[in-house]
Amino acid sequence: MHPLWSDVQLHLPRVWRTVRAYERDRSAQEDLVQEILLAVWQGLPRLRDPARLPAYMLRIAHNLGASHVRQAVRSTDRSPLDQEAMESIADASSDPGEVDTQWLLDALRLIPLPQRQVLLLQLEGFDYKEIAEMLGISTDNVGVRAHRARKALQEIHDGHQ
Repeated sequence: MHPLWSDVQLHLPRVWRTVRAYERDRSAQEDLVQEILLAVWQGLPRLRDPARLPAYMLRIAHNLGASHVRQAVRSTDRSPLDQEAMESIADASSDPGEVDTQWLLDALRLIPLPQRQVLLLQLEGFDYKEIAEMLGISTDNVGVRAHRARKALQEIHDGHQ
């Protein structure tokens, strides 16, 4: 067993939060987490700085999550997640906390992938510089994507009140 594997387990809840923003179906979430853990396991020997493990894991999670979304979009004219998300946003639940969390996850699935990635990484506490490094884009581009993501969330919120 790799010495960092116990640290991987500590950061697993962050991976699950990320996966929930990419996949709605529990079975698909579990499959994606397994893919992520396999990729992390295979890459641990190449990880030079153990302090970078959380960022490393989330970068893999976002890359594989984005890959899942692109595959789903390619396989259908309109992503089934979009239709499910729109229906879920329109539905009300008796638990306000559950509504807010589920609404946010469903709304995130409606935002274009590049914007979604930036917003999710911000929610995980990464700054613009770290996000830029993870996604291979400039810090200015991170700012633009973050602004567009927040604007898109606001439009979704305003359109479904």
